[in-house]
Amino acid sequence: MALTAGIVGLPNVGKSTLFNAITKAGAESANYPFCTIDPNVGIVEVPDSRLTKLTELVNPKKTVPTAFEFTDIAGIVKGASKGEGLGNKFLSHIREVDAIVQVVRCFEDDNITHVSGKVDPLDDIDVINLELILADLEAVDKRIARVGKMAKQRDKDSLAELTVLELVKEALEENKPARTVEFTEDQQRIARHLHLLTSKPMLYVSNVGEDEIADPSGNEYVKRVREFAAQDNAEVIVVCAKIEEEISELDEEEKAMFLQELGIEESGLDQLIRATYNLLGLATYFTAGVQEVRAWTFRHGMKAPQCAGVIHTDFERGFIRAETVSYEDLIQTGSMTAAKEAGKVRLEGKEYIVKDGDVIHFRFNV
Repeated sequence: MALTAGIVGLPNVGKSTLFNAITKAGAESANYPFCTIDPNVGIVEVPDSRLTKLTELVNPKKTVPTAFEFTDIAGIVKGASKGEGLGNKFLSHIREVDAIVQVVRCFEDDNITHVSGKVDPLDDIDVINLELILADLEAVDKRIARVGKMAKQRDKDSLAELTVLELVKEALEENKPARTVEFTEDQQRIARHLHLLTSKPMLYVSNVGEDEIADPSGNEYVKRVREFAAQDNAEVIVVCAKIEEEISELDEEEKAMFLQELGIEESGLDQLIRATYNLLGLATYFTAGVQEVRAWTFRHGMKAPQCAGVIHTDFERGFIRAETVSYEDLIQTGSMTAAKEAGKVRLEGKEYIVKDGDVIHFRFNV
């Protein structure tokens, strides 16, 4: 599925270093603003222990994990909404992503210049969020002027859109993002078509120093970010981008040893990737056969024919039914044959809403 999460932040907070670690794509990273002018896009695999277990169970010729896109967007500065720095270009890149991963600096280092001269993650967050709000406010005002003319003629659709625009404008003027506005179902559909920056879901990443990653609980900057994010109903992931970049160069065995030496159970990147995947409203189903065990990405709420279409449009067009078993039942019974004998395999039709972890064999005819 063509969904992407954009990594944003002020210059020199560790965005490109983190991106390098995520994708091993080698995005340029340097100690000066705007070293990443054009957005770098990379595909990242989603870590999933279930895929490993299914591979051990089925012993296929190959295993294919699911993946999605991360986009590294150059640093935003104060005044971006008015074109400061490379503001207009950066904001347009943010507009193209589905979710925002905001990296904030939570470490002290005299060798790395901070664009505002001091380390203050809440101030950094405020700068970025305010620029997104101001950009949205400008877009909403322009839209109100256009739609308002049609609304005066009692055009039904324009009146409905104007109501949504005025609700969003009220929130933005109170420095609240559009995603905080409570809409009816019909209003939500209208709001989606506005493609507002602040309507996108947000995840915060606290980038800490190497000596703090094993136990970041004492980091006051991280505490402040967590408190702020809680008010925004947002998740916070703590990483050390520098260490993660080093880890990304290791093989799995070396990686496990390195993490053990650091006293970390799981890579911060693995946590970040999964959190972003969830932020995008994504889930995973599996296909499992001797030729291939594979993870497939779908949106929560999708029905069986739509999920079949993720594999190939012919599967959706000629969908007959989905032979389905949950991952847990398949692992517990030990094989598809045993799962069938235990009555755990179901034949689902066109109205079946696929669940995360379903192992499916689609039957179709075209």
